[in-house]
Amino acid sequence: MDRTRRLLRNLFVALVGGAAVNMAFPAVAVIDLTQDPLFVALTLTLLVLSLGVHEAAHAWAADRCGDPTARMLGRLTLNPMAHIDWMWTVIIPAISLLTAGFLFGGAKPVPVDFRRLRSPWRDMSFVAAAGPLSNLILAALFLFLWKATVHGGFYNGAAESIYARPADLLPRVLDALVSVNVLLFVFNLIPVPPLDGSRITAWLLPADLRGPYMSLERYGLLIVFGLIFFVPAFGSLQRSLVRSVEGLLEAIVGLGGVW
Repeated sequence: MDRTRRLLRNLFVALVGGAAVNMAFPAVAVIDLTQDPLFVALTLTLLVLSLGVHEAAHAWAADRCGDPTARMLGRLTLNPMAHIDWMWTVIIPAISLLTAGFLFGGAKPVPVDFRRLRSPWRDMSFVAAAGPLSNLILAALFLFLWKATVHGGFYNGAAESIYARPADLLPRVLDALVSVNVLLFVFNLIPVPPLDGSRITAWLLPADLRGPYMSLERYGLLIVFGLIFFVPAFGSLQRSLVRSVEGLLEAIVGLGGVW
């Protein structure tokens, strides 16, 4: 039983982030579920809202590019209820939490009719890019709020060590949301079908390579697992990219250091 739990936990920890145009399998690897219940509840609530913004961004971009499918289905909204999938958003996260002690799940993917886009390959790349970009914007917003509240003297910042006074609740929540939204941004841009990055890559490829490349979608999850478990450089690259994006946001937002 312990061996099974360890295996499940490793699988859930490995799959960090990702809500693709036609498939979604995001997980949360930066939210410490052992913290106080109020922190966990607030962070998860705002995470669901972040995933909703991600999907709404896909829907908005698709509508602007000529495909009203998502809008007609009520997906062009920030209401998180429109983006909740009972299996991926409720049942699977509950099972993963109970069996592995870790959270795994996702939002309902936005339907996109490739044939209705004005310039299908180009526009699909725009639709795909809209989701990760929304997470980057959210990360910048949460970082700004962190700095505004902490540097404004309203709250304490993150503790520098385990012996320091713990951070106040709001800065801890905002800090977690910066990290998870940067993670969603970076992970979604991986050029492995069906992740969002693959749609961008497909547009950039020569026309005769697009079909074979997108046919990898049926093996996408296995490819991602393979990269995570058997290519150590993949994890190092992911962490490096996350740190780089956080540093860029830090430079843009300013107001002093967070990390």
